[in-house]
Order: sequence, then structure tokens, then C-alpha cells
Amino acid sequence: MAWLEAYLTSLTDVTSMIVSHDSSFLDNVCTHIIHYESRKLRRYKGNLSEFVKAVPAARSYYELGATSIKFVLPEPSFLEGVKSKDRAIMKLRDVSFGYAGADGVVGRTILSNVSVQCCLNSRVAVLGANGAGKSTMIKLLTGEMEPCEGDVWKHPNLRIAYVAQHAFHHLEMHLEKTPNEYIRWRYQIGEDRENLTKVDRVMTDEEERALQEPFKLEDGTKRVVDKLVGRRKLKRDYEYEVQWAGYRADETTWMPRDALELRGFGKLITEVDVKEAARLGMHSRPLTQAQVEKHLLDLGVDAEFGTHSHIRGLSGGQKVKVVLAAAMWQSPHMLILDEVGRRARGERARGRGEGFRARFDQPPPPFPCLLQPTNYLDRESLGALADAIKDYGGGVVMITHNREFSGALCPETWTVADGTLTSVGAPAALLEAAKLEWKRQETTVDALGNTVKVAAPKKKLSNKEKKKAAKVRAARRERGEEVSDTEEDE
Repeated sequence: MAWLEAYLTSLTDVTSMIVSHDSSFLDNVCTHIIHYESRKLRRYKGNLSEFVKAVPAARSYYELGATSIKFVLPEPSFLEGVKSKDRAIMKLRDVSFGYAGADGVVGRTILSNVSVQCCLNSRVAVLGANGAGKSTMIKLLTGEMEPCEGDVWKHPNLRIAYVAQHAFHHLEMHLEKTPNEYIRWRYQIGEDRENLTKVDRVMTDEEERALQEPFKLEDGTKRVVDKLVGRRKLKRDYEYEVQWAGYRADETTWMPRDALELRGFGKLITEVDVKEAARLGMHSRPLTQAQVEKHLLDLGVDAEFGTHSHIRGLSGGQKVKVVLAAAMWQSPHMLILDEVGRRARGERARGRGEGFRARFDQPPPPFPCLLQPTNYLDRESLGALADAIKDYGGGVVMITHNREFSGALCPETWTVADGTLTSVGAPAALLEAAKLEWKRQETTVDALGNTVKVAAPKKKLSNKEKKKAAKVRAARRERGEEVSDTEEDE
């Protein structure tokens, strides 16, 4: 950006016409502004600052907070055991990563000994030059890649909305669907189809062979694991219900998480965790056309485009909103936006770069990425997204080159350079640590559109209240009244 600004301002015999939503860039480069509104063009002398002085109603072009539209991100639901917004819900611990060559040997190390953590209070901007390893670090965090060394930990019920560089690629595979149809297709199996192809879900041949190794139980018998069919909460961790190959469906065994992880069943555990997290995220609203239409409207996609238009006909900004809405359908606890620039590939890209160099005697600027939310969205929508992120109850991590956008939102920065990560700031800078009280959902909407009251959770009795209830039950028995098993359990 700095190079491009200097290059454009150095031109003395060339007229540049620029379409951009970056206010600081326009301020530094432009000498005139052409304003297009109500199918008319008006020309103003000066940069963007001077234009806003002349047209105060256009403040949203210059200030993110001046937007007249509103986006709403769904609030994350209850996360078991998390009572503070500053409690870690995902971590990288001493993680290192490098790409392996054809011989399987890891070459240059991309990241080394990286340790970071995120919480519901996180607002993190990931900074660094293109190719420094920012996207790689994000993919390790979300499960798109696995580290060569170190650990990646996530809360078992954590739901993540990941808007990746290749998000448009997945959308382009559904051009004949409407956005509403696309979201319902994506989640119709009970979880996000995008998760099924992640590295932390796909079994390798070596892992498949390891599953065939007999598991020795405490009674001395040896059995082969078929699959994990359930999960239950203990005081500090979880137990998983193991279905054994060659045994009846009712001949299962409950085993602790640690024991299964030591035997290499981490991906089977992840599969159960993801399905359970998805179930907890989808109970609040049915996957119906009406509910998806309302969800799209909350992200700025009107029914005309969300329900009645094909994705093929949408603009770049509308597609960004659809991608964001699709990622946020399950009311996630973390929103991760990756919009780092990617260079174009192929003969056409190389020819374009050589043409730029031959014409201007300068190296070509970086080619635009496949998906950059802060580039595709207009100023009004960008401001609405910034306001929605401020109000969002979950954590946010973003890779962005938009200084205005990240500066307004992120008190914490992770700078990636030379294979290391430097963290500056803290989540507490945004919000003071306080006990987190999850709001109980009082109503929901069923598949027919009816509003249904959600049953309140059972109140935990104090010891004094338990003794009083026991005396009441004893008195009822003495009078010959029947006391049910349910009352005894309560």
C-alpha cells in the first residue's frame, strides 16, 4: 500500500481513476472526488477529507461509525465451564510447522514455537508481510492443518466460524442455488459440511491402520474400536462411548478422553465433539427457509437476493455477506476472518505482471485475494460489520491489511515475522474481566413458525433446601402418600 501510494502520487503525466473503500488511501492519493449518487455524477476538488466537508451526509465514506445500516451477528450460546470472557477457549502451545517435500522431509520452517490463546473477549488483528505465515497459523488454529510439533487445544463444545481465503471457491460451486438454499444445504446433515474435509477430521492410511490395533481392556479382553457413538461429562473431563467391532450395539464401553487420545483416536474424538457442538448450536432455531431468510437479513442480504436470486447474479459485496452469514449460522463462539492477499497464478497472471513491468518500469503490485471482506464491502456495510463485531459476544481474530478497520476493533495484535509470533495487547484491554452469566433462551421457533417456550433449567437446591424437601417427603410417606422416583431424584 505504501509503495502504491508513493507510485501514484509520483505520476505527473498520467490520470489515475481509483475505486476504493480505503479512506486513508484515498486521502493520500486523490486530488478530486467523483460522487455517484441517485444515478448522477458530481465532481469535487480535493481529497476525501475535503469531500466530506462539502458533503457532510457522506461521513460514512470517511468514518466507519457513521454508517446508517445495521448488521447483527448471532450471540454464541452457552459454553460449558466458561464463566469469564477472559478464559481461554482455544490455544496453540509451542507449535511449529513446515511444509514437507516429496521425500516427506520437512523443509523450511514456517512457524516455530508459537504459543497464543483466544477467549470470548478476544479482538485480535494478525499482522505481517505476505508469505510470513499468518494464514498458516490461522489454519493450524482452526484445524485446516496439523502442526509438526506442539499442541492445538480447543474447548470440546467450541464452534468456530472461519471465513477463509478460498470461501468464494466453495460458493462458486453452488451458483445455481439461492443463498437461502446454499445455507440449508450446508447444514442439512446436522453439522457444517465445510468441516468434513478438514485435516483434523480426515483419517490418514496410517491412522486407519492404527484403529485396527486391538485395545486391551481392564478385564484382559482385546477388542478393536469400531467408532465412538456418544459422550458424557465428568467433573473435569469427558468420557466417550466406544462401539466395538464385532459386538452388539448395546455392548459399548465408556472410556476417558485421555486414554483414547494416547491410543491415537484424537480424530474420532474431534468428530464426536464437533457433532455435539453443532447440536448445541442448532437447537435454538430450525433450518427452515423463513429462519435462514431472517438470518441473511441480519447480515444485510434482503429476501430479494437471499431467497429469490441465484448466487450467480450476486455482486462481490453480496457474496461476502452470504459467506459470512453461512459461517455464522450455528451461533459460533469464535469468528476468524482470513483475507491476506494471494498472488494470481498461471500464464495469464504472469503475462499481466510482465506487461505492468514493461509499461511502467516498476514491479507489479500484489494481485488481489480471492476474498477480502474489507475490500468487497462498501463503506456503509464495512461500518455495519465493524459495529456488529463490537457488539458480538464471541471472540474475533482477523487477518487484514485495512488499518482503519483493525485499528477501530482490535486492542490485541499478533505480528508474524521470521517464523515467530509476537503478541501485543490483551483481551482485557477491551473489556474488564467479569463473571460471565449466559442468558437463558426463553423462547424458540419450531419448524412451523410457532413460538415455543423453552423449559427453564432445574434450580440447584442448597443443602438447607434439600433437608427441608426430605422432611416433606418423609411426612408424606407417613401419611401413606406415594412419592415418585422423580421426586426422590430431585
